[in-house]
Amino acid sequence: MRRNSTRGAPEAAKPIQELVKRVGIEVRRMGAQGVMKSHAIAERFGLHRTDLECLDLIYLGGKASAGELARATGLTSGAMTALIDRLEAAGYVAREGDPTDRRRRYIRIRADAIKPIQKVYEPMQAEMFKLWSSFSARDLRVIADFLSRSTDLSVACVEGIRGEARSTMVEQGRPRNKSKKGATT
Repeated sequence: MRRNSTRGAPEAAKPIQELVKRVGIEVRRMGAQGVMKSHAIAERFGLHRTDLECLDLIYLGGKASAGELARATGLTSGAMTALIDRLEAAGYVAREGDPTDRRRRYIRIRADAIKPIQKVYEPMQAEMFKLWSSFSARDLRVIADFLSRSTDLSVACVEGIRGEARSTMVEQGRPRNKSKKGATT
């Protein structure tokens, strides 16, 4: 039996387009809420939002170098050093040497120091785990794949935006990110 692939195609595509649009809106809402949540928690502990996010990056990876964090955040090496200095002074992280390369330093979380932050996340995490547990294993695999691939794509897009911004600034002869005091960051 021969199917007419053009008959009904616009109608079949419409629900997919609407779902894709809805997913885009929900991802944006989730991203905005993540920013608001980070801001509220960082404020509660007297941290900059970026400092809190870097703590999470270090926590997720077990350790990180200043260079890895700078690449992940787009911060300059000087700004990243200042961020790590703040986290170290507050007792949240420690710098450790790399046993295989004397020149390299890693940043590690001080587990005892982040316990108060973890306590704030625990009720939220419990509710999220309860919600997520209501999905089937198959659905969770699809969701995990979607989130992983979407995050990887977002990382690539942000790198592209940063590259374009640097090129534009160089073309226009503008320095990068001048602070109020005039120091380049």
